[in-house]
Formats: sequence, C-alpha cells, structure tokens
Amino acid sequence: MSLGVSVQPLIDTSAIRLVLLHDRDGKLLALLPGEQMLDLTRLAQLTGRDLQPVKGEDAKRFFAQPGMQTAAGLEKLLALPLALDSGCPEGAVSGYEPHTGWSFQLTGLPAHEQVVKGTFALPPQEPHKAAAGAADEVVITRAVEKFTSLRVKQRLEDTLSLPGLSESMQLIVKLRSDPSAGVDDLVPVIKRDPSLSAQVMGWASSPYYAAPGKVRSIEDAIIRVLGFDLVVNLALGVAMGQVLKLPDDTPRGAVSYWDQAIYTATLAEMLAQRSTLEPRPRPGIAYLGGLLHNFGYLVLGHLFPPHFSRLSRYIEANPHLEQRLIEQEVLHVTREQVGGWLLDSWKLPSEVCTGVRYQQEPELANEEERIYAQLIYQSSRLLRSRGLSDGPHTDCPEGWPEALGLTPEQVQQSLDEICAQTESLAELSGMFHRGR
Repeated sequence: MSLGVSVQPLIDTSAIRLVLLHDRDGKLLALLPGEQMLDLTRLAQLTGRDLQPVKGEDAKRFFAQPGMQTAAGLEKLLALPLALDSGCPEGAVSGYEPHTGWSFQLTGLPAHEQVVKGTFALPPQEPHKAAAGAADEVVITRAVEKFTSLRVKQRLEDTLSLPGLSESMQLIVKLRSDPSAGVDDLVPVIKRDPSLSAQVMGWASSPYYAAPGKVRSIEDAIIRVLGFDLVVNLALGVAMGQVLKLPDDTPRGAVSYWDQAIYTATLAEMLAQRSTLEPRPRPGIAYLGGLLHNFGYLVLGHLFPPHFSRLSRYIEANPHLEQRLIEQEVLHVTREQVGGWLLDSWKLPSEVCTGVRYQQEPELANEEERIYAQLIYQSSRLLRSRGLSDGPHTDCPEGWPEALGLTPEQVQQSLDEICAQTESLAELSGMFHRGR
C-alpha cells in the first residue's frame, strides 16, 4: 500500500520542468513551467495519445545514463516527440527533471517536426482558497455530488456509507478522550477482542520495544512493555486502517502507507517529548496524530474508486507538488479535509483531528492545538529528506525548531534515531500489514 512518490528539490523556481511519459507508441517528453501542474487530460487532448508518466525508478535510471551529461545526449533526448506548453518562456532557459534533480540549459526551446505546442499546464490552487470559506463538510459533499453517483442525504455520514467502528474500538476512542482512564480500564476492553489481544501481544514482543523476558499476558504487555498511551494509539491506528481499504492502483514507487504512519508517529512523539514549550505537547496525542496523518487517503480511496487511478497518475506526473494540490485539482477535496472531518465525526480527540486536518497548513489551525499540526508537518518533511516519507523535498521554515521548543541538535538527534531504527520500525509496521 503506497501513497505517492519522493522527489528531489526544485533547483530553480524559474526553470522549466521535463517529464518523461510513454504509451504503446513509445516515449514522449513534456516541457512545462517548473512550478505548474501537468494536466494529463489536456495533454491527451493535445497529442491524441493516452500517455502515462514513467515510474520514478525508471526515470532515475533513464536520466542517470552517462550520455545525459553531454551536449550530444541532450540533443538526442530533445529530438524525441515533445509536447511544449505555451507557458514556457522563449529564449535561453534552464530546465530540470524532478526525480533526479538532473538539470540542463537550453539556448532556445526545441522546434522540430515532432514538437506539438499547446496548453496542458495549470497553476495549482490551494484547497483553502478553492473552498472560499466553505466548511469541510460542504466541500466533501460537493465533491461527492460531482464525482460519484451517491445520493446525498441529510447527514453526510449516511451519504458516504462509511463502515463504523467496532464496539471495542468505540470503547477505546472513549478511553483515549478520557484523561482519567488508565490501564485498569483498558485491559478488559483488549481481552474481550481476541484479534486485538493477539496484536497487543505481538507488538509487545516486537524487537523495537526490546522487552526483557517473555511477555506472558495482556497485563504484562500493557503495564511492563507498551503502556496505556501506546496500546490505545496502536489499536486505533489498526482499527482505522482496517475500516477502509486502499485500491490496488496507487502511485508507483512510494513508501508504504504503514511505514510512513509508523515513522511519522514515532518522530512526532520524539519531538513532543523533547519540546520545552509550556504547556508541553502530549507525546501520546502527537503519536496518534502521526499514525493517522494519512488516514484521509484511505477515505479518498473508498469514496472515489473510479477516479483513483487518475489521481495516482497525476501524482506521478507532478512529484514536485504537495499532494493536497493535486487532490484539489483531480477530486476537489483533499485527504486532510476528509480525514480530519471523519476522525472528528468518530469523536477522536480534537487535538488529533486538528493535527490531521491542518498538517499541511499549520498556520490555519486554532492556536491551542496548532502544535500538533506543526509536529506532523515538520516530521513529514524531515522524513522526506531521508526517503522515509513521500512528497517534494522542501526546506522547513526558518527558526521552526525554536518555535516548537526544540534545538536544531535535538531535531537532528531525533531524525538520526529514527533512521537507525528503520529496520525494527518496519517490522512493527509489518504487523499492521499482516493485520489487514
């Protein structure tokens, strides 16, 4: 189960972008303004071909060829069939390929008999601007009306026909929201659910937690090894992942859903633990927010299965863009909007809902809970720099560690610890895979 594609940073915001596509008739290059979105539908109309972007790994191999570093190699490349967007500037221009960061210089735009010119690039639109002040529920309803045959009912929950949480999970949600709840309340809930009991025992025996001695009971697993917060969070993460399944045709060459969830949760928790802000962010809430940060992607897969392949190809064709911008263009709604809304309707803690909803735009979150959106935002971008999360490599805002009550050294230490533990963390995420 994968989410997107990783990409090298944009070298020059004024550069044009080169995209390698193919179909049964062969390869085609597309040149378009570097920061704009390649619209595959418009490109198909322009060329009369059903083109798809090549896989990221294939693009890396192709552009890593020694010949690409020579003038003759560039000339041969640009002799391929080529679509040229009308927004590309005339005259000398620099260009880049996003998967590899490979760059080139042109004295002028290509002009030969296999060049076709037209408009197939779009400026991406921020979701909150597209919403124009409308509530998330309204935005989701409009998208459902436009892209599905579902009959809109009075309650959006009824319209979407989303599966509900099991009785055990509903009880665990209540425990998560109850500040006075403890192990004595949790153990009976776990014991009455055989599947959940087996998972808790499996987590406690994982090498990542390195429990001394054999784990002999649910009480032992929770009290001695995992703790109340972690068991509740992991149980909720599993429950959310099992309620909704992801379609098979997801973007190719990505970090898996559960790997990203575990990496983000663990790093967000570490940063929260080391923060000196007052009041301090709650590490357990930060962990749960990280674990569920991409939950909305599962919801999109459930709501829009006929359009999901198209979304996946657009993500592959535009790896330099944040995925919320692509989702806005293709589906008119984002994973953050649907994920935050659904978690709120299931009555998860408001801090988690806020963190998930505003993880890409922390500045829009309410001040009291903004820290949880910031922790997910920064964790995701740090992980991208090490290839452990999907999306473009972008710099974090200047001074952000101090804004979260951290030093740059603490941030670096936390990221290094995650990277050193990827093998055991991947084994933990594998338990989530097997539980599906």
